Amino acid sequence: MAKVCEGITVHMMNPFHQREPVFYASLQLGSETPKGPGPNREETRHRLASTLWHYRAVRGNSPGNSRTDSPIQVVSGLRGRPHLLVGEYRVAISFSEGGGKIWAALSGGESDIGIDAAVSDEFQKGYPLHRVFHPEELHHAVMLADGELGKASALLWSVKEAVAKALGCAFHLVEPRDITVFPSTGDDGYTFPVGLSGKALERVPLAAGRTLWVRSLPHGQTWLSIALLNRRPTVHE
Repeated sequence: MAKVCEGITVHMMNPFHQREPVFYASLQLGSETPKGPGPNREETRHRLASTLWHYRAVRGNSPGNSRTDSPIQVVSGLRGRPHLLVGEYRVAISFSEGGGKIWAALSGGESDIGIDAAVSDEFQKGYPLHRVFHPEELHHAVMLADGELGKASALLWSVKEAVAKALGCAFHLVEPRDITVFPSTGDDGYTFPVGLSGKALERVPLAAGRTLWVRSLPHGQTWLSIALLNRRPTVHE
C-alpha cells in the first residue's frame, strides 16, 4: 500500500506477524534543484521523519497520534540509535543510505525498528563472504536471487544490518554471523525469521525470547530490508 504524502511516496505494510503497521519512504540524496544544491543529509532525514510521522498520525490508530502540532526532532539515544521525539512522545525510527537515496522506516507501534538498503555492486568477487554469512543462509539467498551471488549477498547483508539497527547496535559491537537468517516464509518469499547468538545476545540479552522478523523488498539492484523487534518478551503457551 502506498500513498503520496507531502510530495513523498509513503509505503505501509503489515509484514511481521504482528498487528502494528510499518511506514517507510525514501528521498534522492543530494539532488540538484533549480535553485542550487539539494538538501543535506540532516534536512533530508528530518523531512522523511516528519512526513512519516504525519502519515502515521492521520491514520489515527496509534499512541501519540494526537500530537500533530508538537515540534518534531530526530535525536540519538543509547548507542546512537535514532528515534523521533514529538513533544515528549518517542517513536522508533531508522535510516539507511543506498542506491543514491536515503530511506527511513517508522514503527507504527511499540517495536524497535531497523532499515537497511544494500546494493549488489557492493559485493564483488573477492568479498570475504565466509566472514559474514553462514553457508546455509547464503545457499538459500542465492536461490531467491536467481543464482546471482552479488544480489544474494546484498539481500543477506541488508537483513543482518536491519536487525543490528533494530537491536540498537552495529557490527563493531556484534559479529554478522551472530545474526542468523533462516529460510524465508510466506507467499512472497521475502519474510525472514532471524535468530541471535554469541555477542548479539551478550550485547542485547533482552532480545532472547523475543520475535524477530525481517521483510525484504527488491528495488532493482538494491535490496531494502526492515526489521522489527518486540520490546516485550514473546509469551509461549
